[in-house]
Amino acid sequence: MNSVNIRTSVLAMTALTMMLTSACGKAEVTPASSAAPASSTAASTAPTKAAEPVKVIWWHSMSGELGKAVDKLVADFNASQKNVQVEAVFQGTYDESLNKMKASMDTKSGPSLIQVYEIGSRFMIDSKAITPVQKFVDADKFDLSQLEENILNYYKVDDKLNSMPFNTSNPILYYNKDMFKAAGLDPEKPPTTYEEVAKAAQALSKDGKAGGSFAIYGWFMEQFFAGQGAEFLNNGNGRTSAATETLLNNEAGVKTLTWWKGMVDNKSLMNLGRKTDDTKKAFLAGQVAMTLDSTASLRGIVTGAEGKFQVGTSVMPKPADAKEGGVVVGGASLYILNNKSEAEQKGAWEFIKFLTNPQTQAWWNVNTGYFPITKKAYDEQILKDNLAKYPQFQTAIDQLHNTKPNKATQGAVMGVFPEARQLVETAIEEALTGKKSPKDALDAASKSIAEKLAAYNKTVK
Repeated sequence: MNSVNIRTSVLAMTALTMMLTSACGKAEVTPASSAAPASSTAASTAPTKAAEPVKVIWWHSMSGELGKAVDKLVADFNASQKNVQVEAVFQGTYDESLNKMKASMDTKSGPSLIQVYEIGSRFMIDSKAITPVQKFVDADKFDLSQLEENILNYYKVDDKLNSMPFNTSNPILYYNKDMFKAAGLDPEKPPTTYEEVAKAAQALSKDGKAGGSFAIYGWFMEQFFAGQGAEFLNNGNGRTSAATETLLNNEAGVKTLTWWKGMVDNKSLMNLGRKTDDTKKAFLAGQVAMTLDSTASLRGIVTGAEGKFQVGTSVMPKPADAKEGGVVVGGASLYILNNKSEAEQKGAWEFIKFLTNPQTQAWWNVNTGYFPITKKAYDEQILKDNLAKYPQFQTAIDQLHNTKPNKATQGAVMGVFPEARQLVETAIEEALTGKKSPKDALDAASKSIAEKLAAYNKTVK
């Protein structure tokens, strides 16, 4: 479903309670190709004339196969020039990495560059511990128009780019084409609206199998708001000024949770809890016909279904009468820390430029499933071949490109986003299990989020 001066104890305590799992942190990805990205000339401009190369420490949260892909990118960059040498250091989950960064702020032991999940964006800006990427963009006359507008938009605040997008995904609807056909539904015409999903789910619920299962995941609720062109927070989704309350309990939220609960109540949708891993396993086992998951999970899902059933993909559903909207990017971006030397910061920027070139982005997409952030990456043969192998990914590309840029699809930003997401998940859980009505559950969550926003905002005035 992405640095701060944290020397005051209040801000530090607030920040340390911010932790949850991010949208793309849940994705499981398996590389499809061992091909390496072409060498880039992006790093050819030396940030320093020193005899020894500038060392840039990059903290990241990519583990497993993703970690191997990161190591390959770093090795290729280091081999492409002699002026900057990047050392990638895995620091655990996004939460763990951010906590370690906070602890390092009064020392020089922290990184030059750090990967931070999208819901940590407001906090990173408020921290005053970063040098906005915009500074390097302007100095270098770097052409941002070569990058995907709907990805850049999330990381821009006050029309300034604070970090460079790195790993980016959206959620999509996955469905079992074989089960659709068996239920008399057209497998080439998947549902796209709330109403169509509910109707299909009932038709698919038979023989002990459910029409679908959606994980109780706050990222999905944020996407349902964006799909309706509805803002999640006040004050322009927290972008025209600091958010003071959430709009979670407005019409968009109540309509969404009522629709979701209705399917659980009539047993056409199975409630498997908060983990996308559990809904993914149920989908691959043929127990449910539809599920929601990240685009970064696509290759793993398609591969897991091989020999069992055909996987189809569709856009995130929205009400039939919804206003124009789209999806909000998930994942993480790269921040340059301002407590490092100018040479190290420039070195980090050179590495960032390498990461944005079309060849690198095409390779990254093929080996991870994350969106390429550079438009010309789609012209690379390696990406074309991969798209031919996994045509289901076209749904994700079209969904991103068809998103209408506005405050709703730009995405919400707030300093307590991880906590807020957890409160949203609690509200969804309470409604689906019948503990509270959708409206009452969302009212309670909205009140708690407003209280946390008030406490956080006091620390950054």
